[in-house]
Amino acid sequence: MLPAEFIRRKRDGRPLPAEEIAAFVEGIVSGAVSEGQAAAFAMAVFFNGMSREEAVALTLAMRDSGDVLEWSDLPGPVTDKHSTGGVGDNVSLMLAPIVASCGAYVPMISGRGLGHTGGTLDKMDSIPGYVSQPDSALFRKAVRETGCAIIGQTANLAPADKRLYAIRDVTATVESIPLITASILSKKLAAGLQSLVLDVKAGNGAFMARARDASALAKSLVEVANGAGLKTTALITNMDEPLASAAGNAVEVENAVDFLTGRRRDDRLEEVTLALAAEMLGAAGIAASNADGMRLAREALDGGRAAETFGRMVHALGGPSGFIEDCSPFLPKAEVDHAVKAPRGGYVTGIATREIGLAVVGLGGGRRKPEDAVDHAVGITGLLPVGAEVAKGDALAIVRARSKASAEEAAATILAAYSLGETRPSRRKPVMRRVAE
Repeated sequence: MLPAEFIRRKRDGRPLPAEEIAAFVEGIVSGAVSEGQAAAFAMAVFFNGMSREEAVALTLAMRDSGDVLEWSDLPGPVTDKHSTGGVGDNVSLMLAPIVASCGAYVPMISGRGLGHTGGTLDKMDSIPGYVSQPDSALFRKAVRETGCAIIGQTANLAPADKRLYAIRDVTATVESIPLITASILSKKLAAGLQSLVLDVKAGNGAFMARARDASALAKSLVEVANGAGLKTTALITNMDEPLASAAGNAVEVENAVDFLTGRRRDDRLEEVTLALAAEMLGAAGIAASNADGMRLAREALDGGRAAETFGRMVHALGGPSGFIEDCSPFLPKAEVDHAVKAPRGGYVTGIATREIGLAVVGLGGGRRKPEDAVDHAVGITGLLPVGAEVAKGDALAIVRARSKASAEEAAATILAAYSLGETRPSRRKPVMRRVAE
């Protein structure tokens, strides 16, 4: 297979044979395919798309470019969830232990934040001692003993995706649905899952802001995953406002612990988390119906089993043993608390959610470049939801910052992101629709 001829075929809109796709992906990893050739291929796909068969072949080839995990030693079903990212989206921290405490195994391989969206791995790194990138032995031990482990991608998991994504990132080809699909699914297939549930966000805080774009991505992901042999469904959820009342790293971990222990549960966050849990339990064969899955998830949450599972997972991966009972002493805290006060009374009618995420980045809680360090202590808490009634001077949010200057800068961004009106807006459902093959 000559890379130039392979690229020419895709450039001209002709079908690509699966064996040539596999050879090209192998060349990406070995270096036989140059960065320029990989970039040209990505641009050809960007403009001409891929058939379902081509996308399946690309996904499988990228999966097979490195290690593929195998979990036959576990006595229960292996399942996971993937989110396309948002603001205040700490669902994974509750979802993994809820599903695990119902009898499934959840080896959750997560990513770091980039741009305005937060990363699950950065949140877990807020916990002192927690090993977010363990070796294979510790990862397997944690999954086997606690039912779940939230960790980061290893270097040997889908290495073709790592190289191709870095090239796409600097060649304006990130927003290609077939390439996004192969990138997400190659890692999930390499994780050795038996089922997968996708949380595809739509709204002003999502990667895919328009509902029709989110639907197209969800459809592609579901079709290609099932075509590759992985039982998959998706929920399209609303990201027109932060999902949790906290945005940041340590502050979202504390929010998750409060959720698991029942001290506080944000309404929209609870609805999305339980909907995904029910979907995962159904896909794993543990629940006979969606209603049954919802019941099992609610019992695990309200009965304390999910909180106990989270605490055991944290300790199994090096974190403190008493974390779930009282996480506050262990989490880093910023020195400055600054209230963002409502300039007048009324109702919250809208939130420019992406700007909230960018305010966290500005505080140091996210990355402008992949190599940037993250300050786990900073963030925003007490974010009022759309529909909340406020009086003049009430706090719309609390900024947790390292300095007064950075707090005031973030506060100005947050204030501009909030819209206030005289009439309470109608409530939008956080779970918009389900996508299945």
